[in-house]
Amino acid sequence: MDKFSVLQQYFGHSSFRPGQEQVVDAIVSGQDVLGVMPTGAGKSVCYQVPAMLMPGLTLVISPLISLMQDQVAALEEEGVHAACLNSALPEGLYSTILRAALEGDYKILYVAPERLLTDSFLYLAMHARIAFVAVDEAHCVSQWGQDFRPSYLKIAEFISRLPCRPVIGAFTATATEQVKQDIIALLQLNQPFTLTTGFDRPNLYFGVARPRDKERYIEEYILDHRDRSGIVYCATRKSVESVCKELRSVGISATRYHAGLTPEERSKNQEDFVYDRKRVMVATNAFGMGIDKSNVSFVLHYNMPKNLENYYQEAGRAGRDGERAECILLFSLGDVQTAKYFIQNSHDNDELQAEAAARRDRERLDVMVGYCKTTRCLRSYLLDYFGEHHTGGCGNCSNCTGEFVQTDITTEAQKILSGVARIQKRWPGGLGVVALVQMLRGAKDQKTLERGLDQFPTYGIMRDVPPQRMRLYLDALQEQGYLTETGDEFPVITLTAKAPAVLFHGEQVTMQERAATAQETQAKRRASRKKTAARTALSEADDSLLASLKTLRSELAQKNHVPAYIVFNNVSLDEMAELKPRTMGDFRRISGVGDAKAAKYGEAFIKHIAKWVREHSEEE
Repeated sequence: MDKFSVLQQYFGHSSFRPGQEQVVDAIVSGQDVLGVMPTGAGKSVCYQVPAMLMPGLTLVISPLISLMQDQVAALEEEGVHAACLNSALPEGLYSTILRAALEGDYKILYVAPERLLTDSFLYLAMHARIAFVAVDEAHCVSQWGQDFRPSYLKIAEFISRLPCRPVIGAFTATATEQVKQDIIALLQLNQPFTLTTGFDRPNLYFGVARPRDKERYIEEYILDHRDRSGIVYCATRKSVESVCKELRSVGISATRYHAGLTPEERSKNQEDFVYDRKRVMVATNAFGMGIDKSNVSFVLHYNMPKNLENYYQEAGRAGRDGERAECILLFSLGDVQTAKYFIQNSHDNDELQAEAAARRDRERLDVMVGYCKTTRCLRSYLLDYFGEHHTGGCGNCSNCTGEFVQTDITTEAQKILSGVARIQKRWPGGLGVVALVQMLRGAKDQKTLERGLDQFPTYGIMRDVPPQRMRLYLDALQEQGYLTETGDEFPVITLTAKAPAVLFHGEQVTMQERAATAQETQAKRRASRKKTAARTALSEADDSLLASLKTLRSELAQKNHVPAYIVFNNVSLDEMAELKPRTMGDFRRISGVGDAKAAKYGEAFIKHIAKWVREHSEEE
């Protein structure tokens, strides 16, 4: 059997996606590989196809139990014998799987990195024929990565103990150049074939918004996407509880996930979301890495993540079926302080290592804040960070689709810079942004009065400017290099060498800003969505068939105790609605239909489509 036969028979695809074939060829020829491919690009095919072609057992090292379980369930549906080993398995079942693996019953065995050096697993490794080891989420091996896991450092030792070194493949969706080099060194890859297929996900819309009321924004967004499934990420458990409660109060089918829940409740809530019993998941970043749910249509971030790698990975859980999806980050000043708090309190290493790690985290946080504040193309900003070349704007992000104007803010800049200068004269080390804004807006709070800021000539000179607009002015002055913010735990704002040109020589300062308010922009997008709601590829009748196919898919999923997307993803259903296959041969030509799924579900879908065609022909 060749690679194309495997791809078609087991996975239902007639051709490889970009990059997949080169990686498969390298592995089958015996070469180590490093594959950096965005979420939804088909990394799993890169190690699952070789596993079916190579003699012996393929080990897939994966960090999360839920990820393993989903992958195994999907493989079994496709006719591939697979299993997983992790700490959640009862001892008897664990031993049964080990014996079956030794006897050659599985082609693919998923294992958590923590299990690699246990006596029972080492016994299997020494006596089984291991042809290939695939390391998923390989960025976890690097301390420069956003999800460093010490257990990943055991992988190289495990491989060194094997009687015969297998081919090694490392796969990740997000890796800067530093992280790539770490993966190669720490996993001891031998002159690997390295492929970066590109970080761009053209089907994803990226947006940043600064709403006054985040909960209301999310509520209105989800109500406006009534038939869509999505994730809302929050930075804290408290926010998760608050947002979930608010969504439920307006009739939205939502559930929640965070480390404060019992394992049983987390498992149940996750299943409710994956199996489409709840359409919205509100969660901390504890949720997601192991979720292979393809029909997530939106990912909203209630708070800003602490780095761009985390954001890209979390946002990338949308649109895995290739359909259009939206990733919107809601930004506020408080998010920066929350992220700094987590950075300051998240390192348990020795003092020198902790400080180095915190410094790297602060650098990454600055990049993340820059994403939230930039007026350039958001997709370009992301691609630049990951070192990928691109051309111009994308036309599919809030900055590219929004209308911007240049506003002269020279007078406002002079007032702000003058205020900072007077503060620095009294306090050479400077004060924080909050103190500056309170002084300029004429606040009468205790700290402002105790510091004597009400005695400054600049006190109250911007009292009519809303705090949110004040922040835009400050962002613009920092971005253009007139102000700088220093310090981590207690940041202060000070003048730079460029400031005197504005204060004393009348240098003009401009600020690029949206022509419309956030509410007006959202209203325009809502109207636009209503106009384009109908699929261009499907007629109204086809949409009716598609809806009935989704119902059938849900019924079959419940009957077989698997998530709906594992039966067939939305792309497959779209093709069925458009092409209306009448024979098993026609059905096998649908994208995503392999031999096992055709045998298991083909008859039911063909009969359903035939019945629908008859009924609608009679109506005509």
